[in-house]
Amino acid sequence: MAGSSLHAVALPVVAVLQLHATPGQVSLLAAAVMTPAFVLALPAGWVGDRYAKKPLMVGTDLAAAAVVAAVPVCWTVGALAMPVLYVVALLLGALTVLHQAASIAIVPELVNREQLQTANARTIAAFSAADTAGAYCGTLVVTLAGAARALWLDCLSYLASAWCASRIRPAVQRPAAARPARMVSGICEGIGYVMRHPLQRPLVLTLTFHAYAEGIVTTYFAYTLLTTLDSGAPGLGLVMGMSGLGGLAGAIAAPRLVRRIGPGRVLLAGLFGYAVCGIPLLLARPGWMWLTVLAAAGAVRMAGAAAAGSTQRSIRQQLCPPQLQSRAQQTSVWLVSGLRPFAALTAGGIAAFVGVWATLLTGTVLYLVPVLMLWFSPIRDLAAMPGAPARPPLSPQHRHLKDDSRAW
Repeated sequence: MAGSSLHAVALPVVAVLQLHATPGQVSLLAAAVMTPAFVLALPAGWVGDRYAKKPLMVGTDLAAAAVVAAVPVCWTVGALAMPVLYVVALLLGALTVLHQAASIAIVPELVNREQLQTANARTIAAFSAADTAGAYCGTLVVTLAGAARALWLDCLSYLASAWCASRIRPAVQRPAAARPARMVSGICEGIGYVMRHPLQRPLVLTLTFHAYAEGIVTTYFAYTLLTTLDSGAPGLGLVMGMSGLGGLAGAIAAPRLVRRIGPGRVLLAGLFGYAVCGIPLLLARPGWMWLTVLAAAGAVRMAGAAAAGSTQRSIRQQLCPPQLQSRAQQTSVWLVSGLRPFAALTAGGIAAFVGVWATLLTGTVLYLVPVLMLWFSPIRDLAAMPGAPARPPLSPQHRHLKDDSRAW
């Protein structure tokens, strides 16, 4: 994640400032990053349930290191161009889909169900800390060494990730009969499970529409900071780094918030806060004062996103049977991430006709639609995590009793 954060700073700088990409080329690059999620998400879920997850994680990390290395190599020999970035984005996106199909679904194999909320929250907290470190260190390296050369560190980060993945304790393997035999029937089984489940379906559809709105805004987020707001690489790194700190705080607070107000309210508050904190980008002007405002808004926004993200992932994993973990997860990825290329192309179309600012306004308004969808779904009334019903309060005359099974 630290390397990916560096990559997120360096790649827009390479495209916009070094290769002088147009808004249309920026839109195509964003679509290239996101397209593999739509094409490969469902097959990746089948692979994750069919084969051991640990070797899949190691192999995709090693391949990704080789792909990222192509950018600084091409820059060194003078062959770097936008088509090279498109190919790198496509390949890296495909490897990321395969890796996540294993890395997310392996968590229920390593901890008990009642520990999933804490495990997912701590994982997202660690990712947020790495995100912040990668953004700040990446900004420094990009400033000192140049954006293309900085991607050598991203390459090294994938190698380090492969070594870490190789040291994960082997998960308990299911019997061969529990694994999907045929890809098409296995994929249909996973989709059918998600679409028929009374809680999984509205949760995934809500996140799908949120991803569409997010894809519209994200397409021109870095572009706006680098051009309209003249932030440069340091300003872009500041905003992205503070977002990572917000994600760290939100992930740490998520389990306590879920216990206190319930997962339904955590999800609603997180999505609503995300929408509101998108407004400062529409009002911002060049200058460090506005960059500071954007950094603070990004921190609050990602705090809500991390709390909601760890909560929804834990709900889905607790509800899902073990043999369907990867396929259910990748069904969500297919619907959520698969719409992002279309969101990027939508953003490009709106920008071509009415401008980038109107594109950002459209995405910001659409953030409110998932909040309404969640409000009118059964998720709103979810007062406790599945499998962990809220305990009724003890009457005063029973508070002195021991907390044994008969008392409860």
